[in-house]
Amino acid sequence: MPAASLISQLHAALDRQAQNQAQNLVIQAPPGTGKTTVIPPVVANVLATQQLKQKVLVTAPRRVAVRAAARRLAHLDSSALGDKVGYSVRGDHVAGSQVQFVTPGVLVRQLLQDPELAGVGAVIIDEVHERQLDTDLLLGMLTELSQLRDDFSLIAMSATVDAELFAQLLGAQVLSAEAPLYPLEITYRPAGARLGTRGVERSFLEHIAQVTHEATINSSHSALVFVPGVSEIEWVITELQKLGHHNVFALHGRLTPQEQDLALSRSDEQRIIVSTPVAESSLTVPGVRIVVDSGLTRMPKRDAARGMTGLITASCAQSAAQQRAGRAGREGPGEVIRCYSAEDFAHSARFNPPEISVADLTQAALWLAAWGTPIAELPLLSAPPETAWTAAIETLSRIGALQGSALTPLGKCLSTLPLPPHFGASLLRFGLQAAPILAVVADSPQGDVAKQKAAPAEVKRLARLAPKNSGTATAGQIVGVALPQLIARREGENEYLLTSGTRAILQDKDLAGAPWLAIAAINRSNNRALIRAAARISEADALEIIGVEEITKTAISGGKVQARKVRAAGAIELSVTAVKPQEADAAAAVAAEMQASGLDIFEFSAAARSLRDRLRFLYVQVGAPWPDTDKADPQLWLGPELEALAAGQPLKKLDMHTALQRLLPWPEAVHLEDLAPAHLVVPSGHRHAVDYESGRPVLRVKLQECFGLEESPRLCDIPVQFHLLSPAGRPLAVTDDLKSFWSGPYSQVRAEMRGRYPKHPWPEDPWSAPATARTKNRAR
Repeated sequence: MPAASLISQLHAALDRQAQNQAQNLVIQAPPGTGKTTVIPPVVANVLATQQLKQKVLVTAPRRVAVRAAARRLAHLDSSALGDKVGYSVRGDHVAGSQVQFVTPGVLVRQLLQDPELAGVGAVIIDEVHERQLDTDLLLGMLTELSQLRDDFSLIAMSATVDAELFAQLLGAQVLSAEAPLYPLEITYRPAGARLGTRGVERSFLEHIAQVTHEATINSSHSALVFVPGVSEIEWVITELQKLGHHNVFALHGRLTPQEQDLALSRSDEQRIIVSTPVAESSLTVPGVRIVVDSGLTRMPKRDAARGMTGLITASCAQSAAQQRAGRAGREGPGEVIRCYSAEDFAHSARFNPPEISVADLTQAALWLAAWGTPIAELPLLSAPPETAWTAAIETLSRIGALQGSALTPLGKCLSTLPLPPHFGASLLRFGLQAAPILAVVADSPQGDVAKQKAAPAEVKRLARLAPKNSGTATAGQIVGVALPQLIARREGENEYLLTSGTRAILQDKDLAGAPWLAIAAINRSNNRALIRAAARISEADALEIIGVEEITKTAISGGKVQARKVRAAGAIELSVTAVKPQEADAAAAVAAEMQASGLDIFEFSAAARSLRDRLRFLYVQVGAPWPDTDKADPQLWLGPELEALAAGQPLKKLDMHTALQRLLPWPEAVHLEDLAPAHLVVPSGHRHAVDYESGRPVLRVKLQECFGLEESPRLCDIPVQFHLLSPAGRPLAVTDDLKSFWSGPYSQVRAEMRGRYPKHPWPEDPWSAPATARTKNRAR
């Protein structure tokens, strides 16, 4: 295998006696080079030759890949699984003495129980390019561990990775292996729309089955078909069977190990394996020389506005498509058929976004609270979004796992359980009776959770983790404690308001009409939230879980400050009573409204509007101490007005001129007329209002009143812009350079206007003509 070319480099890099300490490494090698089965035993052998009784841990991003890699390495070593090589995944553990394959989640929990990883000499993290959340966290935690232990090596491996980026994070040396690439014939076979309002179009899945049939009917090679999820796998397999194919296998994470082995075993017969993206990397499916790619994947997507995270179906990234294509060229020249257009490929993203940027971060926040390193200090490739991280902390606080930033005893226990923390909270509270319901909720439920049956193996796994509590609980209570933010009350015929404030639509007939629901699964479709699965829950149980509080809400409504005393469970209002606003609450309501609309929430007289615009002008041009009127604290300048608002006076009745005068800074206010005068006197002797609304001083005045004026006055070093008007008040010219205007454009204006307005002066020489607002006759 090409990865064997790295053996001597690995020995040199991991020679701790020569280096005086262990080294971190980044290994970059194309698909099919044997990284996963060559590197771990080499590292184990290096540790053994140095007489170090230390184990090597290897992470792979998915359970099916962990099991497959362990079995493959044990087979190559001619040893029994569980002798030198073992694996650990959720609910399944086989111990190995030298190399142990694990999922990232299993290793995180092992780190939390044993932060030093005693007895482990190296950790190899495979497929780091996938940027899964657990893998990114592990990289950060293990990088810290490698800085504390000089006898520990961290090795990151991938086929497609930004080696220098990872090397910088790990402080690592980069090793690369090349591999001969078998030629691939790539063709594009687009059909109609791939995605519709309800997910993947059935006609598209039929197209995939037909393309697979045509590619395999005259070939002896096996085919690997990529679709986004389990339901699509089942549909395509059914269509292939209709076309006469019987040696067809599914491959996804929900299958039993025995079922997965059927898809991964080598056979002399042609086979068709229909897989989720689980087979993109880490796995080798023997005999495959044909790949049929839907170009679709499932990825987490956080809806920050609704505070929800769910899986969406979308086009896969170019890097994922290339990984899929590589599956066809591992054993010889291959054929790749992409069931989409070359334009679709060209316009797709180069890489999938890191999961930390789009996923629910509740589990990550709990793990890091237990690890003890603040998120801002952990060495990560990407920082999490602040809103998602805050939401995760709030969720952990709500279920009692955190108190402030400190981990509670419940949180400590939840951090070690191999299930999401909100599920763990419900399991610990309700015990054995919660296991069947939580097993259903964890497995993409549909409809009424109370009527569904879960996989027996998952129920047994959860039962082993559960305390032996007695008592009874409804499905609604069990789901509600696990997902309190998704408890909802019926607000319309099929509309529900969630505790979180989201509105969602119920489409299941079995649950129709339920006054309260504990929602187990919710999807987004066409910018709507759809309830996919739920359980009925009584109002008393719902309110006991959510908690009820009485708060006074004060807001601007109908042009007035109005206050309501609200008895609420989260965002669900149980009762509302109108009350008299408090002055401080009125100030907060005005401040909140001003945050969105500034001073435009008030009505201004001409004098008030002028003062407002002058103050804005001075804030921009001069700055402090002149105030930012749009952000000034209402309590500093609206004292009497707030008292009037609290008494019920409409906003439009306030005297804003008097109120704005309180914002004038003293003693600088005495210079207001010098810096930003309300009026200017023009050569005719008339005073005209200066308009500052546009952000600069503007004077609208009849042209004849400015004869002889050469320079535009400057206010705060900004020249006044003159809007020169006709005798009828219509605009003739706009200028802040009067000298240039009189010397040039004026002659054209005079030629056009003197016939239209013969009673008004239009002298050839505007410099010496007397300025006037009168007609010729009246001027005499």
